[in-house]
Amino acid sequence: MKSQEPALDIQEKPLADALGERYLSYALSTIMSRSLPDVRDGLKPVHRRLLFAMSQLRLEPTTPPKKSARVVGDVIGKFHPHGDASVYDALVRLAQDFAVRYPLIDGQGNFGNIDGDNAAAMRYTEARLTEVAKALLEGIEQDAVDFRPTYDGDGDEPVVLPANFPNLLANGSSGIAVGMATNIPPHNVGEICDALRHLIKDRDASIETLVGFMPGPDFPTGGILVEPRDGVVEAYRTGRGAFRLRARWAVEKLGQGTWQIVVTEIPYQVQKARLVEKIAELLTARKLILLEDIRDESAEDVRLILVPKSRNVDPEVLMASLFQATDLEIRFSLNMNVLDADHVPRVMNLREVLQAFLDHRHEVLVRRSRYRMGQIDHRLEVLGGYLVAYLNLDEVIRIIREEDEPKAELMRAFSLTEVQAEAILNMRLRNLRRLEEMEIRRENEALTAEKTALTELLTDEGRRWKRIGEEIAEIRKKFGSGALGKRRTDVADAPALVDVPLDAMVEREPVTVICSSKGWIRAVRGHLTEAERDDVKYKDGDSKGFIIPCETTDKLLVFATNGKFFTLAVDKLPRGRGFGEPVRLMIDLGNDTDIVALFPHQPGRKLLVASEDGRGFQVEEAEVVAQTRSGKQVLNLESGKEAKVCRPVEGDHVAVIGNNRKLLVFPLEQVPVLARGKGVQLQKYKDASLSDLKTFVLAEGLSWKHGEREFRVTDLTGWLGDRAGVGKMPPNGFPKVNRFT
Repeated sequence: MKSQEPALDIQEKPLADALGERYLSYALSTIMSRSLPDVRDGLKPVHRRLLFAMSQLRLEPTTPPKKSARVVGDVIGKFHPHGDASVYDALVRLAQDFAVRYPLIDGQGNFGNIDGDNAAAMRYTEARLTEVAKALLEGIEQDAVDFRPTYDGDGDEPVVLPANFPNLLANGSSGIAVGMATNIPPHNVGEICDALRHLIKDRDASIETLVGFMPGPDFPTGGILVEPRDGVVEAYRTGRGAFRLRARWAVEKLGQGTWQIVVTEIPYQVQKARLVEKIAELLTARKLILLEDIRDESAEDVRLILVPKSRNVDPEVLMASLFQATDLEIRFSLNMNVLDADHVPRVMNLREVLQAFLDHRHEVLVRRSRYRMGQIDHRLEVLGGYLVAYLNLDEVIRIIREEDEPKAELMRAFSLTEVQAEAILNMRLRNLRRLEEMEIRRENEALTAEKTALTELLTDEGRRWKRIGEEIAEIRKKFGSGALGKRRTDVADAPALVDVPLDAMVEREPVTVICSSKGWIRAVRGHLTEAERDDVKYKDGDSKGFIIPCETTDKLLVFATNGKFFTLAVDKLPRGRGFGEPVRLMIDLGNDTDIVALFPHQPGRKLLVASEDGRGFQVEEAEVVAQTRSGKQVLNLESGKEAKVCRPVEGDHVAVIGNNRKLLVFPLEQVPVLARGKGVQLQKYKDASLSDLKTFVLAEGLSWKHGEREFRVTDLTGWLGDRAGVGKMPPNGFPKVNRFT
């Protein structure tokens, strides 16, 4: 028997097009169905499916909880075709009161802690919905939202929840999609409700006004928000920004004038155990010399003890150093990138987010009202049939007993609808009491009045917004008060700048920095003597470059032949008696660039820099400190030229000598002070270049070293002139290498 070839749909297509189509599909799936929350209910699909599955399991706040494994099984079996670990992780987070401002799941068992410990396995924990989650689901059975088929077509799931709770802002959200991300901090629901009610009255309310109701995020772990109000307003206006959040601390007095600092709240999403570990590492590395010890005395609450090195330490300076070096202060970013009602991702400002929630609640109110109208119309139709039956009870009984098709006969005899006839036929005999007729009449009157009210509500937009305002007031009353609703994160003014001296971060000790001619740098403890300097070992082929006594709190300035300044922290240099490390690994110093000068930074000092073609200028030393490893360009060079000299300014005159052995002396005031540039011509050359220069006090004379001897010339009349001169041969005894040192 001939085997049948499988049917193959082979399409020839460029690989780039095929990959592009598939990657786009993946990106859209990630954005729409995984990472970004819906602005209306503030939930991602996995969270929405969790809550819906738990509502179907009747896990109400008042019912006993069920095993988390049962919940996860229902979610992945019916709604969410992904791994159980990801679903359980989402469930756990919704139950953690330190991760979610208003928990949506009430967890029983070990659901992790603020130290970063994981929750117990799903077979050991139990879960049920909270009142907040119940509010999110309120009205879902009343056609409040659209449903769509589940992934296998075996059931339906809600596209969005009715959300009688402003969950997006109240609990926040974070996620990373493809090409975009979201990060929304939690807020206080009472403040959100106040802003919502104001927005109902004034749809065009300014961001400044809304921030007056919502002064900033309210994190579940508390802390102190120290972002300036202008920064907060700008972040909410653009939908992007960052908030500066600090730990809450206080000074606790001990006996005999001693004290300690107690940290009672740490920033949001900071793991306490990792924070303590980081501070301990810095202590071991002697990077926090104001701090003696750290202890974790936490139980259910947070209690970190910081012991100062001395009772004379300023607590503000100690905490400022810790804020700089640890996660006791963080920057929490704001990126309100969400899916709008049309499932289009975009960054919204605060007013747009609040208005989107209000518009959703308006739509839910209209849909629930119409659904209720339909129920009332159906019930009134049935009650109308009942009343006809009571008025003609004997005839109704006769028709039911004697007619072959009583339903059709009832409809014909009393002009009943099919629904009414069916209701009469299904009526129980006990309902034929006289009292039951009175109850039906009262119910009919009540439903008629309710229908009239709903009709007025659906035809009057003002009434609908008033109703929404009342619902929001109820949310505020229920969730915005008590221990759950009380603001946890204090909003404070931007802190005054505390000057933390470098020696508060680094233990001050004397060291000697050794840098070879090929750029291998290291630091050894103590200041080396002349004999010890002579005994310093270098790699084969390398030799002495710079040997600089300094301290660990110093910064080193590096001036390179490309005219750039670089900055090195002495405490970051490799230590020990080895050969060190190449300085090119620490700063962006090219292989074709050499070091001209290396010296400790002294604030307030001026430097004189010059290139080999004799151009130069003075520069304030504070202007040359580089903040990045790429350095700071200060001396601009002609093509093919290099920087030659960098010397501290000490005196009132400048002595310049070229490799043509011509010496020129002129007043220092003729050299301008610049922040960057080529400078002015210091000495003129023909077929020569700058060799060296120095500044000095003319009245004290010009000095230099030659071998072991030191020479000094006080009468410099023959060499005095103006800058850009040629100069004359130097005095007898001047070194043949044409350098002053």
